[in-house]
Amino acid sequence: MPEIRPISDLRNSANDISDFCRQTGEPVFITRNGKGDMAVLSLEEYERQQGLIDLYGKLAIAEQEIAAGAQGEDFLAVAKQLRERIHGAV
Repeated sequence: MPEIRPISDLRNSANDISDFCRQTGEPVFITRNGKGDMAVLSLEEYERQQGLIDLYGKLAIAEQEIAAGAQGEDFLAVAKQLRERIHGAV
């Protein structure tokens, strides 16, 4: 069930809101004059969501490139190159 609080709680209970967001990973929805106004997230959750948005954008571009006939690289070859960069030539 979503956590919904009035805007006055930002001033009066900011630490409680912060603790809730960090502990649960869930947002707190803030109302103003009885209507939804904003959502408060922990910084960790915000960064996680932004990372997912970025990833989905990159996947959409890759799908468009594949649909347009682009050739990808062999996964095993790329994985080998990455391992060699990290661990040195095997």
